[in-house]
Amino acid sequence: QHKDAYQAILDGVKGGAKEKRLAAQFIPKFFKHFPELADSAINAQLDLCEDEDVSIRRQAIKELPQFATGDNLPRVADILTQLLQSDDSAEFNLVNNALLSIFKMDAKGTLGGLFSQILQGEDIVRERAIKFLSTKLKTLPEEVMTKEVEEFILTESKKVLEDVTGEEFVLFMKILSGLKSLQTVSGRQQLVELVAEQADLEQTFNPSDPDCVDRLLQCTRQAVPLFSKNVHSTKFVTYFCEHVLSNLSSLTTPVEGLDIQLEVLKLLAEMSSFCGDMEKLESNLKKLFDKLLEYMPLPPEEAENGENTSSEEPKLQFSYVECLLYSFHQLGRKLPDFLTAKLNAEKLKDFKIRLQYFARGLQVYIRQLRLALQGKTGEALKTEENKIKVVALKITNNINVLIKDLFHIPPSYKSTVTLSWKPVQKTDVSQKRASEDTTSGSSPKKASAGPKRDARQIYNPPSGKYSSNLGSFSYEQRGGFRGGRGRGWGGRGNRSRGRIY
Repeated sequence: QHKDAYQAILDGVKGGAKEKRLAAQFIPKFFKHFPELADSAINAQLDLCEDEDVSIRRQAIKELPQFATGDNLPRVADILTQLLQSDDSAEFNLVNNALLSIFKMDAKGTLGGLFSQILQGEDIVRERAIKFLSTKLKTLPEEVMTKEVEEFILTESKKVLEDVTGEEFVLFMKILSGLKSLQTVSGRQQLVELVAEQADLEQTFNPSDPDCVDRLLQCTRQAVPLFSKNVHSTKFVTYFCEHVLSNLSSLTTPVEGLDIQLEVLKLLAEMSSFCGDMEKLESNLKKLFDKLLEYMPLPPEEAENGENTSSEEPKLQFSYVECLLYSFHQLGRKLPDFLTAKLNAEKLKDFKIRLQYFARGLQVYIRQLRLALQGKTGEALKTEENKIKVVALKITNNINVLIKDLFHIPPSYKSTVTLSWKPVQKTDVSQKRASEDTTSGSSPKKASAGPKRDARQIYNPPSGKYSSNLGSFSYEQRGGFRGGRGRGWGGRGNRSRGRIY
């Protein structure tokens, strides 16, 4: 009936600023009364969303949700997703709010628009759409985030994960691990399988390729929080034992200042407590044992007069030994006769000598550290030097407990320790001062037997060194694909570009 009048309003988008402002309000207001002009109306509003006048753009964007009815909703969602590329903060916030409001009308339809842009849109749009999902989904109420909606997110995310950068992968893991339907054991298992696929554990490991190393580390960091007594880390632990340990000294990383070897050993230690039944347990335990021996020096030879013949004592690399000894202790539980039945008597004797020598050095350190920290509380413990001593005390105490276990006849695997960089669960006397300090383990400096370290020396007890390489062990921010490091994993191919309203 008033079709001509509505058409005149649509034509207003070609007029001056006043006409455009009126059109931005009236096109959406009467939109539902003219279904036959729906396409023209949406296109007219889109022209206003791209107007040179920022106030007209904002008005047009604010009204966009009114067009999100029936079959038009996915299209509106697609348009709003493309508008996320705006650099005007007020405009950007309007787009965010508009997307959230249509989410509450039809979550699946809105997600359809977002994912179509993630898969096919321009890089800036893709990046911002992923960020939108990673920050806003968790704010939506349960009646919006139904099981069906979560299943749709998982299905679409799997398509995206076929071709992602490292940073995008981390964001998608954040999105997926926040979904209620994936909080179950089977849900966590699904996520671990997704990570394993991304890590490409079937491929040959290339330690000299920084991207290959980085990919493995990024993926493993995402998997670690998912492991539990019901969700096993076996596949990852096996890969680390069979492919990574033997290449430890030749690992390369694009991340400046990262002690890549210590990082790998920490991840292995964290995973080892959730390892299930392993196919080649004995051979992998042997690989772990051999690597441990590299960091457990023999005592220096003594001359007949009892004096030390070597010019200096071997340096003890405590952080490495804590990780390796812990991993060996965890996997050793599954084959408790490894040291007694699988090693020959000579090897076992050699190992006991190394353990004994290490334990002697430990006692010296523990006494010195306790003395240095005696009576210190609060602020005094927060200085860089004392933080390092606190962590050093945790590390040495842990190694001490594990060595005592292995000295039992037969060796015992019963003691439990909290890894030095993990939050303390139960506070014992030696760890009381460290209960609020959840910093990562300090990495010792170079050892005569091991590979070179470039960590900076801060505290130097008699025959071992600690570095200042402390800092929270954050799964999301350490290492990985930061800044403009190209496309990371797989280049993401040549996707179509440009506006596809």
